[in-house]
Amino acid sequence: MPYTNGPVHIGHLAGVYVPADIYSRFQRMQGKDVAFVCGSDEHGVPITIKAKKEGITPQQVVDKYHAIIKQSFQDFGISFDNYSRTSAKIHHDTASDFFKKLYEEGKFIEQTTEQFYDTEANQFLADRFIVGTCPKCNFEESYGDQCESCGTSHNATDLINPKSSITGNTPSLKETKHWFLPLDQYEPWLKEWIVDGHKKDWKANVYGQCKSWIDDGLRPRAVTRDLDWGIPVPVEGAEGKVLYVWFDAPIGYISATKEWAEKEGKDWEPYWKDEDTKLLHFIGKDNIVFHCIIFPSMLKADGSYILPNNVPANEFLNLEGNKISTSKNWAVWLHEYLEEFPNQQDVLRYALTANAPETKDNDFTWADFQARNNNELVAIFGNFINRVVVLTNKYYDGIVPEPASFSEVDLATLNELRAYPIVIASSIERYRFREAQAELMNVARLGNKYLADEEPWKTIKTDEERTKTVMFVSLQIATALSTLCEPFLPFTSLKLKSILCLNEESSDEVTSSTHEIATPLKNEARKDNVTSTPLSDRGNRTLSGAEEWNGVTSKQTLIPTGHQIGKAELLFSKIEDEQVQQQLDKLQATKKANEVMNATPEPQKDTIQFDDFTKLDMRVGTILEAEKMPKTKKLLVLKVDTGIDVRTIVSGIAESFSPEEVIGKKVTVLVNLAPRALRGVESEGMILMTETPDGKLVFLNPDSEDVKNGTSIN
Repeated sequence: MPYTNGPVHIGHLAGVYVPADIYSRFQRMQGKDVAFVCGSDEHGVPITIKAKKEGITPQQVVDKYHAIIKQSFQDFGISFDNYSRTSAKIHHDTASDFFKKLYEEGKFIEQTTEQFYDTEANQFLADRFIVGTCPKCNFEESYGDQCESCGTSHNATDLINPKSSITGNTPSLKETKHWFLPLDQYEPWLKEWIVDGHKKDWKANVYGQCKSWIDDGLRPRAVTRDLDWGIPVPVEGAEGKVLYVWFDAPIGYISATKEWAEKEGKDWEPYWKDEDTKLLHFIGKDNIVFHCIIFPSMLKADGSYILPNNVPANEFLNLEGNKISTSKNWAVWLHEYLEEFPNQQDVLRYALTANAPETKDNDFTWADFQARNNNELVAIFGNFINRVVVLTNKYYDGIVPEPASFSEVDLATLNELRAYPIVIASSIERYRFREAQAELMNVARLGNKYLADEEPWKTIKTDEERTKTVMFVSLQIATALSTLCEPFLPFTSLKLKSILCLNEESSDEVTSSTHEIATPLKNEARKDNVTSTPLSDRGNRTLSGAEEWNGVTSKQTLIPTGHQIGKAELLFSKIEDEQVQQQLDKLQATKKANEVMNATPEPQKDTIQFDDFTKLDMRVGTILEAEKMPKTKKLLVLKVDTGIDVRTIVSGIAESFSPEEVIGKKVTVLVNLAPRALRGVESEGMILMTETPDGKLVFLNPDSEDVKNGTSIN
């Protein structure tokens, strides 16, 4: 659940939401009963920090960003059945009831502990209000609960040199009472459930992080905090305390399901309490511990809920070689992307999936984004579809032709096509979305190669019957692509189905036949090691032989003869170098702004005496003439009226000002500086200037008309 302290960026999309959407769309295509839920996490400390910075209330912060985030997910086709929020009443009630049940059953322990306190701010410091050096990797900006560099979770008191992020002061320790979930009591069960039970089926990064935590020994974890923003702890004696966000937030999955079920007239409980339900969490690696150890322990403590079947967490996505950072604005924000690349959501989904950080941190670059679009989506997928649709309209007025006899090449191609659904399904079921999408693109490659080899634009002149068969086969591939691409490229799928007229008004034959390719034989995919088998062999097993295609039936045909398709439209458009350069320039400006923001003033120079200062003779002057010095980039040759004379001054300001801009400017001139020859021109003084934070030169000039040339500056 994303924090509502800012918009969502490509790192969120690549790490969590696109993989989850691919999986959910795929399962729906199999006819599975899917509840795909999420929501805004609105009680985290980052929200209160954001509110303090902007001078508004936390509720105003979450209302603003919840709307932006929800819209971004809709814009990118993330097909949530329900996107909720933890400030909703149904969530407050659900989380409070969850806490009270565990409290009444004695599942918590009460402890009085020392917690960091900022005396100047007069408040206890929740984990995100404290920064310090990570005790494991020595990262100097670790939060009090987790290090964003190494991913290690810890307590705030473990930090080295802790500082309050509110005032910058070193906090003191002060006693406070809280309720804790005794994770140490669940350690034997967690070891059996995770270490022994999920070693083979969980991703290595997930299993490894969980095992490391368990091996280090688990300690009680606080489920309450001293804050004024969040869900009030629903027991007596807990005034001024709220539920800790990592107790509150995952319960949001349950409350989001309840909210959805109420709207749909369903019973929510089977989705969370039926043993036949498969519960999955799609997350980033920084949330592994909370979803694999803390939340399952909460569910176990309650005793009535199912446990996660799998938690396919991804690693981090970097941007142009640097870690994505919300605070430093080093990100590609989804709402801004759509302003600059309108109607190209699928291009970003494709590029992010192709480069998804499934097993290690990966890097998003605009050059790779451009190449993925131009060299794959445009040149392979889009090119194949365009040729098929254009030729079908040109030769047959858009009507799917009746095929003649099938050659060995035709049958081999159709057999290979029939194998792909199982191959793609197998990859998706194993959470290998990069691999699955690569196989999807191989279907387009299959079509391109088939067209290039069979050359219908030539056979139409020599063998019309052969051309009909080639176009029939090509249209089967195009139709398969319209369905197979739906989990990955939902907008492209809709557009392609529209071009092929595969809509609700189409014939039942088309509807039933496309469903065939969307519902691969799952049992076969599980028992067969299809990924190690050549596609040609897979095809031979999937379709028994030529007689099945020579006696074509609607069930075996994805788009039948006689079906009318529409006119050609480009599925994808080329991304030009200028568009990419604009994005790189934007990042460069962000980088420079960050450097300026973090820059420290130069240290004070050596102390001088007053007599040293009086030796400087600074006068007001006016620039009368200016020209660039030949064969230089930086130098302007100026004629300056100093009030005592008109003299030549060579100044290194040509990269900031044109000669025309400076003529008539009043300036401050150091007139008693020893002359110095620069490129053969004797310079008789110096213009006083400074730099703005972004590096722009600024004149230190007296603007008043009452100040005459030659006036001394004291």
